[in-house]
Amino acid sequence: MELRSLGRTGVQVSSLCLGAMMFGEWGTKDHQESIRIIHRALEAGINFIDTADAYSAGESEEIVGQAIAGRRHDIVLATKVHMPMGDDPNRRGNSRRWIIAEVENSLRRLGTDWIDIYQVHRYDPAVDLEVTLGALTDLVRQGKIRYFGHSTWPASAIVEAQWTAERRGLDRPWTEQPTYSILTRGIERDVLPTLARYGYGVLSYSPLAGGWLSGRWRKEAGQQPSTRAGRLPERFDISTPGNQRKLDAADALAQLAEQAGVSLVQMAIAFAMRHPAISSVIIGPRTMEHLESQLPSPDLRLSDDVLDRIDSIVSPGVTLNPADDGWVPPALSPAARRR
Repeated sequence: MELRSLGRTGVQVSSLCLGAMMFGEWGTKDHQESIRIIHRALEAGINFIDTADAYSAGESEEIVGQAIAGRRHDIVLATKVHMPMGDDPNRRGNSRRWIIAEVENSLRRLGTDWIDIYQVHRYDPAVDLEVTLGALTDLVRQGKIRYFGHSTWPASAIVEAQWTAERRGLDRPWTEQPTYSILTRGIERDVLPTLARYGYGVLSYSPLAGGWLSGRWRKEAGQQPSTRAGRLPERFDISTPGNQRKLDAADALAQLAEQAGVSLVQMAIAFAMRHPAISSVIIGPRTMEHLESQLPSPDLRLSDDVLDRIDSIVSPGVTLNPADDGWVPPALSPAARRR
């Protein structure tokens, strides 16, 4: 497995990162099977694991902790804070109160004394960045986290965080975790160039676009049964215009992969890995079969001709369905747009 620099942190990570979102109640409920998948990934050369407190309400962190027991020093471990962890409105978000409390819970669930990359799961414009960065800086100085970063932040917030850190004498974010795939290329416009300017490590997620590039979503197959389709119709209901565009693209990309003699899954992951700003691509297998089908992706080098044809199907900088971007600016909410 190829190792890459995680931005300018000095840390070397595998080009594939094992995402643990599907371990636990949200996906593979059998803990031992999840642990076997994690061990297989480590055997294949993956040294980078990403999870979050909110994944199956902490269950994912517990599974990861069990799986890495005895080999913690060989693994770059990332987790997150921000999403709700109960009904209490103070058990969520980017406040100092919650960050300081929740990091202790994550450390306990993971069975470790330190977290390598602690990430703020979403941007919250209602919380002063100095509050969030100050709490994270204290955790670095206490040795509980090595670096901190964020996930799905807009370019404006990324720049503001850098300036706030510099002005206030705080540690700065070092990593960003954005969604990035052939179908969701919006970050190519400003987020990825901004991250590159500041020397960020970038661990992109959802290279298969939530399953749309798994080969399962095709016009001829019709609407696919999915628990996510019920929860997120704006992203999975094929009757909507944005998802119709995704179906068209998925068909064309499947044909291109067949012509190139590769699987659509491997082509999609290889595409994300090819961008020079990306440090590591997160894969989120639910089964051993899923993992095995994705492990060969780093060995695939897409030709310029294939990349040009991908660009002709989905133009650079374009997300076919804006609902897939992961973060909607509050300024676009109905309340903010009322005259």
